[in-house]
Amino acid sequence: MTSARENSHGNGAGLPRVPSIPLSDDASAAADQSLGGLVRDATTHISTLVRGELELAKAEIGREVKKGLTGSVYFIIALVLLLLFIPFGLVALSLGFNDMFDFEDHPWFGFLIVFGVALVLAGALVWLGIRKFKRIRAPQRTIESAKDTMAALRKRDDAEPGELEPRRP
Repeated sequence: MTSARENSHGNGAGLPRVPSIPLSDDASAAADQSLGGLVRDATTHISTLVRGELELAKAEIGREVKKGLTGSVYFIIALVLLLLFIPFGLVALSLGFNDMFDFEDHPWFGFLIVFGVALVLAGALVWLGIRKFKRIRAPQRTIESAKDTMAALRKRDDAEPGELEPRRP
């Protein structure tokens, strides 16, 4: 566990400097302060603590987001390369069918077979996608909750200031 002083000077882990709260073991200094001074100090210390926690969270989340973006760039590049090289694989498969089934008189037949298989596969994927979309339902509980909240707020707006319930006409 690091102390506030060590953290305010950076701990070498790439974390930013965080403002620290001055802590003292001197009880007589606290006893000499007025109640207002103690409240002011407590407010200042809480504010400093919250700001420090927010800065730490920003630094940690920023680092993780950067890693995620870098990883997704690699995935996007891989996807683009895959999409660019799919035609080469399909042509090779078509030529392989031509050689395997001896379609030398009709070289287009291997390409037709590959096209038919791709068409059937695409149709199956469209059918699965449509089935998934048909299963999408509206968020009924959220809608009901929002309606209840709006009704409660409208009731509250009808009430006079200082009243908990609206007045009945």
